[in-house]
Amino acid sequence: MKAARLTKFGAPQDSIHVVEEEVGPLAPGEALLEVLVTPINPSDIATIAGLYGVLPKLPGVPGNEGVGRVVQVEGEAPVQVGDLVFLPMGSGTWRTHMKAKAQRLLPVPPGKDLLQMSMLSVNPPTAELLLSEFGKPQRGEWVIQNTANSAVGRYLISLAKLEGIKTINVVRRKELEPELKALGADVVLEDGDGLAERVREATGGAKVMLGIDAVGGSATLRLGDAVSAGGTVVHYGSMSGKAATLSPAALIFRNVTLRGFWLVPWFNNTPRETQAALMARLAKLVGDGTLNVPVDATFPLENLQEALARAMEGGRQGKVLLTPVKR
Repeated sequence: MKAARLTKFGAPQDSIHVVEEEVGPLAPGEALLEVLVTPINPSDIATIAGLYGVLPKLPGVPGNEGVGRVVQVEGEAPVQVGDLVFLPMGSGTWRTHMKAKAQRLLPVPPGKDLLQMSMLSVNPPTAELLLSEFGKPQRGEWVIQNTANSAVGRYLISLAKLEGIKTINVVRRKELEPELKALGADVVLEDGDGLAERVREATGGAKVMLGIDAVGGSATLRLGDAVSAGGTVVHYGSMSGKAATLSPAALIFRNVTLRGFWLVPWFNNTPRETQAALMARLAKLVGDGTLNVPVDATFPLENLQEALARAMEGGRQGKVLLTPVKR
């Protein structure tokens, strides 16, 4: 098999290369999978650079999600050869073949777009749980998020629209407004000074009890100032590389709370049946087009460096995906 081997943290061209590896024999209860599609997520880029909050032991293989096909099973297992399955989260998916415990494998619904399904395990559950785990807004209530044009941001807009929740979507480029409005965004604002005042003007002074932050630094501070007294800001990413912070006015005088969220503990601590139910619901929404993220480009694993360069470019029009094995 071939795999993307990360040997040190730093610039991709110096730290990660495609190498040949042996798969090795299967243990009882294991399955061998062909990796069909696996995305490049911002957390993968941060991991390669050594900037992610939890770093793997080296050498290792990056990649946290995707879809694959079962090509071999050892012993009794809930999957069969030929089944399409979601790759276990965080299992090092940037490779042509991988082994996995068969009990961890969840089926991909038949007849679905595998490019969209390959992005199902990380960003859609993140968006769903950000909306539901921190005092879920009710129909007609408001939530504010930054990086609204990201994959999580787009999913969150669509999921909120389904529930009748109104969204304030903060972006760095105002020209994204028509695109996000077409998804169902209620308000789109450019980030920067005076954000809290502009939020109050756009919403008629409505309460905004939940803020969702993927940037950190001053961007978190601006969200905290825009959230109403007693509200919560949930920090799930740090694209700026800076610590999330709230202003003294928000923290002390308006009792705004800053929380953190990471998807991995939820998957580790949640029963498989609950995970399967969430994935099935989200897969249905992806399958019928309710949840959809544009794909910018696909690359074979051999073109990993080109794929990483594209994934790190600004102004992309969607996600970059790896296709290690032809479907």
